[in-house]
Amino acid sequence: MSDLTDLTDQQPTPRVSPARGDAVPRALARIGLSRITGQARSDLNAQLRTFGDVVLWERLRSQHPGIDPEQDIEAAARVGARPICPGDADWPAGLDALDRISGVGNSDVGTPLVLWARGEAALGDIAPRAVAVVGCRAATDYGIRQAEEIGLGLAERGWTIVSGAAFGIDAAAHRGALAGTGPTIAVLAGGVDVPYPAAHADLLDEIAANGLVLSETPPGSPPYRRRFLTRNRIIAALGSGTVLVEAGLRSGALNTVRHARRLGRTVMAVPGPVTSAMSAGCHRLLRDHREETVLVTSAGDVCEEIGGIGELEDRSTGPTLARDGLSDLVLELLDAMPARSAVGVAELAGRVGCPPGTALALLGPLTVEGLVEVTRGGYRLTALGRSSSSQGRRRQSAAIPTQGKLTGL
Repeated sequence: MSDLTDLTDQQPTPRVSPARGDAVPRALARIGLSRITGQARSDLNAQLRTFGDVVLWERLRSQHPGIDPEQDIEAAARVGARPICPGDADWPAGLDALDRISGVGNSDVGTPLVLWARGEAALGDIAPRAVAVVGCRAATDYGIRQAEEIGLGLAERGWTIVSGAAFGIDAAAHRGALAGTGPTIAVLAGGVDVPYPAAHADLLDEIAANGLVLSETPPGSPPYRRRFLTRNRIIAALGSGTVLVEAGLRSGALNTVRHARRLGRTVMAVPGPVTSAMSAGCHRLLRDHREETVLVTSAGDVCEEIGGIGELEDRSTGPTLARDGLSDLVLELLDAMPARSAVGVAELAGRVGCPPGTALALLGPLTVEGLVEVTRGGYRLTALGRSSSSQGRRRQSAAIPTQGKLTGL
C-alpha cells in the first residue's frame, strides 16, 4: 500500500465520476484496484474519495504491470461468473451501508470494490428479500434440523437465504432453501472458481443453478483465514436480518452477528439445550444483548421480525379439536351421551336438565357435524365426538357453520 499513501502528495487531480453507462472502464479499474489492495482498504478508501476509482487505477496501473483485469473477467467467464460494481443496476443497495460503519470496531474494510457473481440469478432481484442464516461448523443434529427447517420455511415464504457454504449450519440453511425451491446466496472467502470446502463443490454448483455464488476476491484467489472474517460483513449486509442458529462462545458466526448489529440489522438467535456448548453463543447473545437480539424458533418468527405488514406467525395455542368452541350446554349434552349404547331424547334431556325440544334442536347440528349418530335405539357419540385430542381435529370447512349453530345455544 506504499504506492497509495504518497499519492496525495502529488499535484491534485479533480475527481472523475464516470457516467453510469461507462461500465467497462469502471469495472476494469475496480478489478485492478482489488488486486492491488487485497484487504488493506483503510488507505484506499481515502484515495477513492479523493481521485475516484478510474483515475486512481490509471495512476497506479503502471506500477503493477502483472495485473490485467481483463484476464480476471475471462477467467470468471469460464465458470459462468461476472463482475458487479457499485452503481450497476444489479448492485444491492444494502452493501453501501458498509462504508458507513467503516472504522467502527474491526469494520475497516467498507463496501466491496467489486463482487464476482457465479449463477443464473440477478443479484438485484433476489437481494431485497434476503436473510442471513449462520452458525457453527461442528453443528449438532438439532442445529442442522433447525437450520434446514428455517431455510425451507423462509424459501417457501419468498425469502433468499444468505450464508457462507461452510460445513454445519451454513450448508444446512442452503439445503433447506434449495428444498423450498427458493434462491440462496453463498458468499465465499476465496474466488468463485475455487470451491471451498472442496466437499461442497456439488452444493455450490446447485446454489449457482438456483441462486448465486459471490465473492469479492478475484478468480483463483485462495480462501485465506482473514478473508473468512471480512466476507462475513458481506453476508450481514446482504440480509435484512441475521439468524444465528447454533454457535459456541468463540464461533466465527458471532463475527457476522457483530457486523449485523453495527449495520443496524435485526439480529435473531435460535435457543438450544442449556447443556449444549454449541448453543452457548446463542444463549449469551440473548442474555447480554437482549435489547438487540430476538429469540426465534421458526421461519414464521423470522418473518415477523423482518417481513412486511401481514407477515405474522399464527399464534394459535394448538390444533382445533372437535369440541373446541362449543357452548357449555352442548358440552354437557355430549358428556351425558353414551358412546356404545344409545339414549333417547327425553332421557338425554333429563340428564342435562333441559327441555326435550332444546335437546332435539341441539342434536340436529351435532349429527350433521359427525359428533353424534342416530341409531334404532336413539343417539350415541361417534369416534369424532368422543375425541379430545388432535385425532378429533375438525375440518376447517365444517367448523365455520357449526360454530354459528352450536355456540350460541
